[in-house]
Amino acid sequence: MTVALGAPAWAAAPSGITSPKEAFGHDIGDDYFLANYTQLEAYFKTLAGQSDRMKLVDIGPTEEGRREYMAIVSSPANLAKLDRYREIARKLAKAEGVSEEEAKALAAEGKAVIWIDGGLHATEVVPPQALIAALHDMLTKDDAETRRILDDVIILFGQVNPDGQELVSNWYMRNADPTKREFNSLPRLYQKYIGHDNNRDYYMSAMKETTNVNRIFFREWYPQIVYNHHQTGPAGTVVFMPPFRDPFNYNYDPLVMSTLSEVGSAMHSRLISEGKPGSTMRSGATYSTWNNGMERSITYFHNTVGLLTEIIGHPTPMQIPLIPKNQIARNDLPAPIAPQEWKFRQSIDYSMSINRAVLDYASRNRERLLMNIWRMGDNSIQRGREDSWTVTPKRIEA
Repeated sequence: MTVALGAPAWAAAPSGITSPKEAFGHDIGDDYFLANYTQLEAYFKTLAGQSDRMKLVDIGPTEEGRREYMAIVSSPANLAKLDRYREIARKLAKAEGVSEEEAKALAAEGKAVIWIDGGLHATEVVPPQALIAALHDMLTKDDAETRRILDDVIILFGQVNPDGQELVSNWYMRNADPTKREFNSLPRLYQKYIGHDNNRDYYMSAMKETTNVNRIFFREWYPQIVYNHHQTGPAGTVVFMPPFRDPFNYNYDPLVMSTLSEVGSAMHSRLISEGKPGSTMRSGATYSTWNNGMERSITYFHNTVGLLTEIIGHPTPMQIPLIPKNQIARNDLPAPIAPQEWKFRQSIDYSMSINRAVLDYASRNRERLLMNIWRMGDNSIQRGREDSWTVTPKRIEA
């Protein structure tokens, strides 16, 4: 179901777009405040009716019977040709029957497709709140970078656990005394059947929410980058971001891993250039590319660059602790951060900057991303045509 239609030409960002403060009575990132999914859904529908940069799509039901929505954001001209750009993304990702010459032509015509989500693990509350702020940001800013991104990129914004956001936000906000708000005492799982293990379901698609997202990834949109926001960052830092620790999973196409490192470098550089220290990578945490059931890791098998970030943050102000080893700069922690009080809004600001880094990378490397996903698909097809099943003593190299 499409809720709003895009216009075919650029226009200045309208000034009448409702702000989060107007919608919720709070800015996103205010201390002691969390928007629930009912509020998010209503707000997304409001924005879809106000902006020509957005279409809102119902992608299916949740296990508790809510509707799961995806916001498609791009320039009005791109939104008018979504079917064409989706078909280009599909043909390049599947690669079969597409020559290199045709792939180059399609890459020149197509747009980068980037998925950004939040809320999969519902007690990790920064990502779904940052998703609201990111959508408003892309619909209202009118600077050169924003326009370039909207021209070059089709952004898919998804809340991937609506039921969990409703539960956690309502539980946190239930106490009239803000200083007593918490969600550590949740009475049940924040995904009806599997709770935290909803991020182990992407190879099985047992849950409705997983099925909705996998259909977008592998049947409809074939994004070149999938960005899955999470919490919490390693102690004494603000956020863990790619590249991941060695050894990487050698079963993937090497282009997946090299592009993953490129995008990760852009993410770290963006934060550092904006004076936002505290990002770590590789040895900064144990995250790797070896779990095959997660949202971002299942995409590697489809030649998609899957991004994971783990950020700190809580609507109740918190402290960054002193971890002595994280006060000394090193390759995997280029800009340490001092121990300090940390506010929710700071985490939202970091998330916004990281999103921008990913989108800026996709804009500047649009054709290369599209061409590379074809190249990796073609590599897979060629490997599949080779003899990988003959095993005899004479054919085995010592």
